[in-house]
Amino acid sequence: MSKHLDTRFTLLASAAVLVVAAVAPASAEVVVRGKEGRPLSEIRQAPASIYPDLHTIVAQPSPSEIKPEFLGPVVMMKSAHIDLEKGTATLPLRKGKLKNGTPVWFIITDTTDENLSNLHGVNYAPKMAYGLTGVAARHATIEKDGSFTFNTGSVDFKPVLSVVPGAAANPFPPKSFQPGSVGDATYTPMVYIDNSAKSVLFNAPVVSQASEAELNAMCDGNVDKSKVHDKVVAICPRDETVTLSLTLGFTFDKPIQYLSTEANNPLVAALENATFAPALADLPFALEDASPGESAERIVVVVNGPRGLDNPHRQGLESALTDGRGPLNILGGIPTINLDYSPMWRLFPAVWSAEAIQKGYRYRMTSALQAAEMSTRGYLKSLDGGEFRAVGFVVNCPVVYRIN
Repeated sequence: MSKHLDTRFTLLASAAVLVVAAVAPASAEVVVRGKEGRPLSEIRQAPASIYPDLHTIVAQPSPSEIKPEFLGPVVMMKSAHIDLEKGTATLPLRKGKLKNGTPVWFIITDTTDENLSNLHGVNYAPKMAYGLTGVAARHATIEKDGSFTFNTGSVDFKPVLSVVPGAAANPFPPKSFQPGSVGDATYTPMVYIDNSAKSVLFNAPVVSQASEAELNAMCDGNVDKSKVHDKVVAICPRDETVTLSLTLGFTFDKPIQYLSTEANNPLVAALENATFAPALADLPFALEDASPGESAERIVVVVNGPRGLDNPHRQGLESALTDGRGPLNILGGIPTINLDYSPMWRLFPAVWSAEAIQKGYRYRMTSALQAAEMSTRGYLKSLDGGEFRAVGFVVNCPVVYRIN
């Protein structure tokens, strides 16, 4: 090849690389991973946000970097920038309005279309397509400027979040509770896009309905909880970002971090620091995971697990109300592990039986299969003492990061 042709070939190849880089979706970065492990070690110290509950996690490089299904960390929500030390995720802040002009600020966490999920860096949740039941989903139109106009649905962020535990021996149920934000009868995070050539549902939780000027005053993290979702730790329309606190949980023995944004029950919403969205009650909750029509996946919430921050088996609502840490809920399938992921989770309350407690059988469960096993053996019951089962509560918990 002549020198002339070789130069032209190099220029063309460089141009092709630039074009590919320009159209390829930006990959997410875990901005703060915490302390790395020793060279050649497969285990390292857990970052600060989860260290009280997990002292060790997988080090990098890990098998998951070759194939996400393997052991190791995986960013599920590619649009998120994750701070593992603080336990937060920073996401693109989307702009919208109601038909009456009221501003609506929201995030997108999941879609029912795989290509659009890849394009926007969010989770693919095919089961969520069954969410067009009753008022469980609302409608929106995307305007020429890219903003969204929502047909219905408003959230009141003025209520003050409050959960007062019961007596020390029985902190659950709490004496009193109040969700920090409340949706009206038509508010739901599931949004059907009317002017899309594809039939698509977005999971689009609303994080504020304040003015742009009010929110720009919160860019430094000094947020006014009467104007934003209780999971918001910073919000900045100027930078088009919002930072939310994450929740630690488990799925099939792997620790994960997820957002918790809405629930169809006021007590669940208060416990989760989420918006009470009664419209989500129209979602089915008692079908089998893979049944046509089932839009939700299962989440096991332990009620009376072991307590004490120094207890390696600490878990449950009673622990959360007394120890000040999260309940360590157990989620079902997520991407890379199963096909039945949905950000909508039907809640299975799990109460350890008196026999299990007396015999010392309680432990920290990290898989829905373990809960099923303990239920079959008679050691787990529901809230009313009956069969371990879904009871009609639905919570919106998009998965952000798989830790191991």
